[in-house]
Order: sequence, then C-alpha cells, then structure tokens
Amino acid sequence: MTLNIEREVAAMQRMATCELAGKYADVFGESTRSRHRQYLIKRIAWRMQANAEGDQVLPEGGVVCVRRDLVGDPEEPLGMRVAILDVASGEVPEGARAFEVDVTDRAAIEAAEREIEADWGVPHVLVNNAALDSPPDAPAGEVGLFEDFPEVSFDAVMDVNVKGTLLCCQVIGGAMAREGRGAIVNVSSVYGLLSPVQGLYEFRRARGEEFFKPVAYSVSKSAVLNLTRYLATYWAKRGVRVNTLTLAGVWNDQDPEFLEAFAARSPMGRMLNADEALGALVFLASDASSYVTGSNVVVDGGWSAW
Repeated sequence: MTLNIEREVAAMQRMATCELAGKYADVFGESTRSRHRQYLIKRIAWRMQANAEGDQVLPEGGVVCVRRDLVGDPEEPLGMRVAILDVASGEVPEGARAFEVDVTDRAAIEAAEREIEADWGVPHVLVNNAALDSPPDAPAGEVGLFEDFPEVSFDAVMDVNVKGTLLCCQVIGGAMAREGRGAIVNVSSVYGLLSPVQGLYEFRRARGEEFFKPVAYSVSKSAVLNLTRYLATYWAKRGVRVNTLTLAGVWNDQDPEFLEAFAARSPMGRMLNADEALGALVFLASDASSYVTGSNVVVDGGWSAW
C-alpha cells in the first residue's frame, strides 16, 4: 500500500508545527459481523506504519492509542507506536503490537493499558472504533421488523458500541487526564445523525427477503456523539480533547446492488474509500486541532446535506 501521508501531515505541520511522530496509538478492535469499520482503521494504521521509520503502530480494529512527540522538520516521515486491542486476532504491520481484548471487559482493557504504559508511557491519542453492525448481507434473523427486533441483539450492540467506548475512555482517557494531555477520537456513523435510508436495502426485499436496517446501531452511534460531548467538557481543563469522527458507508466490496443504491443516494455518487478518512483522523489526533473539542467532524460525501 502506498499513501503520501507525509505530504498530508506536512501540510498540518505548516499550520500547527505538529506531527504524529514518535507517538503511539491504541486501537481498540472491532467486534462485529460487519468489518468495514475495522477495515478502515486497519488500512489507516497500515499506511501510518508504512511511513513510520523505526517507530511502531498498532493498526487493526477498534481502538488506537498513539504516543507522539513534537518534531521540527515537516519533511520527516510520520512515525508512531501503535497498539491495537481487538477481540479478533489478525495480521498487523511489522513492529506493531496487538492485544486480544474484548472492549466490554474492563479488566482486559486495564491489563493491556498497563503493559503499553510500562513499555511506552501513557498514550497521546485514543481512537475508539469498536462496533457491532448488521451489514447489507446480514442473515435474516438480524434484520427483521422493528417490532420483532430481539432484546438480546439490542443489548449486544449497545454493550460493544456504547459500553465498550465508555470503558476504553475510562481506562485510556483516564490515564491521559492524569498526564494532563491527550486526544480521543470516537468513530461514529451518519446513522447516528440520521435515520437509516431503508430504501438502500430494497434489493433484498426485491429478492423476497425481509430486511430493515436494525435500530440498535443507530441508537448506539447517537449515544457515542453525546458521550463525546460529555467527555469533552469533563476533561477540557485537564488537557484531553474528545471529538467524534462521523463516517458515511465505507466501501468494502459490498453487494453490487447495494453499491448502486448507495451511489444513487449519495451526492458524490459513491461510498467512502477508507483512505479518505485519514486526513480528518490525523487532524483530530494532532495539535492542528488543539482548540477543537466536543466537535463532530463529518466525512460523508454530502450524505447529511440532503
């Protein structure tokens, strides 16, 4: 994979004289049947790692913590040490560290954080990306009528998407607050801002299948938005910034009929490529956004502008 991340970060440096070099990030992994959010963070982390000469990045799923130091030369490549915490194991870049962690298990998060802190120090950046979702090809049992949506499914989504984010903020964010600095990015969805467009899934119904985008994902992602606002004001005077990165659908080789329906609804006529979230993520993670907290940066190709 190739990405001219140095050029993007150098541009930020010219604004804020800050780069994510010499830092480390914790990524808390995604526990979900739909892996597109994990795919996004994995792609971003891989590209960061590809430019991190001598430093290490943990890229793979839900939460990322980044260790960073100021550097003076805009031409220096991006470098960070990254730790990935994910319920699912998988390939990680050379030098990265991966921890098999369920984000709903506070003790497991604490154990991983202690090990990371002992080796690298307290993270500078936390990216919460863990989520459960029901993708366009989800089995019928998950995507029936709202009236019949099972409580156990609702509880499982809320447990990972909301409680998992909260626990990671408590453990990692709390450590940052004790250090008096840090940046947290909570990844949300346009479905946390707007109701799902059920017409996108008409192709499933046309096949004789029952399909409605479930309620739990939207409710959970709305909760993440206000968790961000709460923590932004709670930690503002302790030097920890907390923001939301809201994304539209991320391309991940979905069903062609779904892609066609999505393109027809999107002002830009296509889904988000994972790389296109990188600039906003780096902005929120860096000192280029030093006066930004409690905000929601929307990267949706105009989806929410209709």
